[in-house]
Amino acid sequence: MAMNKLDSERDRALIRAAIARLRASVMAVVFGLTGGVGLWVATAWLLIRGGERVGYHLGLLSNYFPGYRVSWPGSLLGFVYGALLGALVGWSVAWVYNTVAHLRDTENASARSSPAA
Repeated sequence: MAMNKLDSERDRALIRAAIARLRASVMAVVFGLTGGVGLWVATAWLLIRGGERVGYHLGLLSNYFPGYRVSWPGSLLGFVYGALLGALVGWSVAWVYNTVAHLRDTENASARSSPAA
């Protein structure tokens, strides 16, 4: 069964539409949950481990996250901060990827439509 040029162009368009874009909202949720859970686990791990100077280095995050401390209430606030920062990063990654993919797709489309020299 031979495939003609029209079918292959239609197939390419379908494939491009299906896989060429990332959903920024999904990326934001995934990165947000990963960041929030990651900071919560890091804080909880240090609290459970204990010691003389619990979480000295992790406590330096309070310079960037107001109110964050290496404590149980701080772990919940850390979850919120980690989730917000992770969501921002995830959304940004998807936006940049989609912008580059769109520019490449536009460039390829104009190259295909221009007459060959």
